[in-house]
Amino acid sequence: MMKNDIETRRDLERLLEEFYKIALKDEEIGHHFEDLDLESHLPIITDFWEKNLFGSPVYFGNPLAVHQKLNEKSPLLSEHFLRWVEIFSRTVDRHFAGERAENAKLRASAIARALFGRLNSQQITRG
Repeated sequence: MMKNDIETRRDLERLLEEFYKIALKDEEIGHHFEDLDLESHLPIITDFWEKNLFGSPVYFGNPLAVHQKLNEKSPLLSEHFLRWVEIFSRTVDRHFAGERAENAKLRASAIARALFGRLNSQQITRG
């Protein structure tokens, strides 16, 4: 069966629902999602990806601030970001194929690198 590309907000919702089913139970990164209210988080993270992949002006949040709070509770290590990207990319590949699907994986990697870098440069300058 041929897979479609990521084309609609509903596709993003499906992708993110599947991603969180895996990530929440993952031994390496699941603990970072313990306090996550998925019902209220999913529309926000879907907005984030809709803005990133479709250019829709729907997300106005601050991902760094969100991850700073998570990092204070439990440090977000390089391997956690790598694992997040791995699960995200595998989830994309399982459900979608095409230019936007590839772009989603590239952006996930870039976002993970940027967040990790920003979190760690702040920790270093505080010390």
